[in-house]
Amino acid sequence: MQALRLALAQINSVVGDLAGNSAAIVEWTVRAAHDGANVVVFPEMALTGYPVEDLALRPSFAAASAAALTGLASALDAAGCGDRIVVVGYLDRDAEGSRNSAAVIVDGRVAARYDKHSLPTYRVFDEARYFAPGSRLSIVAVNDLRLGIVVCEDIWQPGGPVPAYGEAGVDMLLCLNASPFEQGKNEVRRSIAARRAAEIGVPFAYVNVVGGQDELVFDGASFVIGPDGSTWGRAPQFVEHLLIVDVDAPIDPRPDAATVPGWSIDRTTLPDVAVSGWQRAETFLADVACAEEQVWGALVTGLRDYVHKNGFRSVALGLSGGIDSALVAAIAVDALGSDAVHAVAMPSEYSSDHSRTDAEELASRTGVHFRVESIAEMVACYVDQLHLTGLAEENIQARCRGMVLMALSNTFGHLVLATGNKSELAVGYSTIYGDAVGGFAPIKDVPKSLVWDLARWRNKSAADRGDIPPIPESSIDKPPSAELRPGQLDTDSLPDYDELDAIVFRYVDHDQGFADIVAAGFDAAVVADILRKVDASEYKRRQYPIGTKVTSRAFGRDRRMPITNGWRDHSTREQV
Repeated sequence: MQALRLALAQINSVVGDLAGNSAAIVEWTVRAAHDGANVVVFPEMALTGYPVEDLALRPSFAAASAAALTGLASALDAAGCGDRIVVVGYLDRDAEGSRNSAAVIVDGRVAARYDKHSLPTYRVFDEARYFAPGSRLSIVAVNDLRLGIVVCEDIWQPGGPVPAYGEAGVDMLLCLNASPFEQGKNEVRRSIAARRAAEIGVPFAYVNVVGGQDELVFDGASFVIGPDGSTWGRAPQFVEHLLIVDVDAPIDPRPDAATVPGWSIDRTTLPDVAVSGWQRAETFLADVACAEEQVWGALVTGLRDYVHKNGFRSVALGLSGGIDSALVAAIAVDALGSDAVHAVAMPSEYSSDHSRTDAEELASRTGVHFRVESIAEMVACYVDQLHLTGLAEENIQARCRGMVLMALSNTFGHLVLATGNKSELAVGYSTIYGDAVGGFAPIKDVPKSLVWDLARWRNKSAADRGDIPPIPESSIDKPPSAELRPGQLDTDSLPDYDELDAIVFRYVDHDQGFADIVAAGFDAAVVADILRKVDASEYKRRQYPIGTKVTSRAFGRDRRMPITNGWRDHSTREQV
């Protein structure tokens, strides 16, 4: 028997914008109502945005969130959606502290609440710093269905509320999430959810937020799965979407348990909602994109939301003719449109002719604003007055370029984009106060080998659509060089990027030490050199702009190493 039409609303909230987020929740609920949904589920902390970080420590913000929730209930009723059951994440606060909570709204009131139980403290998460854990189960009964509510990390840890809900007797779990994107994460989420659904034998609805928030980006990709692991519905990535799924009442409902050891149970029975006259909703299964397309979507979304949510209207970047700046320019065009992108070529006496022509060619292909500002005379002033040679002469070129970009930013209000990649940042292959200037670094977490893969994928996707590939082929094919001295190549001071990325992946992403990396087949001298460079460059990375996280371990809030650090891998000292 058809019991409910469920809508999962993966929306793009803005941290702290309570009024704007409330309006969006009402708007998407109205859409869901028009599609016949009578239960609408929004993501984790959709009302406040996520993560709120130290805003959670301010009682005034928690009070504002609670007031916004009350106002939201009234607004939903006024919009004609009072008979819809709306489940929404928000920030609550009581005598024990702030709570990462979910509220069930119906008939213009908050009918039930649930507080997140498992508070993650790994990688990018600091929830135990901000929130008190919940200890209650919240079960809402409607139309012969008992709905249990959990929030994100509650399903990632064994034990906890999921098996407790199984003991208490539920017919479906609703999981509210703010799960950041990283490569391969989508498959992991679904695997975890399928395991939990099978564990207690009920279907599982997983709604995830979408959009960028500082260095995090959320991909949506909400889904509903059956207890057998079958997919009942799947939303696309990186776009707001309303996923509609019809849910039947169980044939053999399990009995309610009066108590579950270690848990208190809040049971709420809501008025039945009409289901007659429906035609069954067609199953919607969004296509699963390839790995490069997923990363591209993350980078575009992260940049677009950082620019728009922070009130910028345009961006500027140095366009050298190399692959990194070319990729950043292509991302910026896809994110913001060519008219919002201002590219500046800043040749020095060491800039090659092909670099200049490649920069011009990209500007022509993409339609971005383009200007040339030679730095030769600026560099000569510093070199002559300070008698600079060697590395100091090389770096002053990057710093002159940084000054040009920041001067244009001050003049026209552009957000400056830094164009360094993860491989370079790992080993300190950047100039502080030079190419490191800017407000956002779109490919900060993209290894160099992936930079090339993304460029080739973007060009191929354009060609497949009959469009002009944005990135000149020569920018992809030529050996990378900073062009700060005659004949300079990156390989003068670094190993091949495939080898470098493999070592960095083991050391940074997986915390492997010198001995483990060498045992995997890498040359001991090369490994020792790379590890020294990674350790010595922490101070540079701390001063680099934030950028979108796409790998399993990004520099910044995801990897927190001390700058002042006297410890080095003992095996490195012994071997070298």
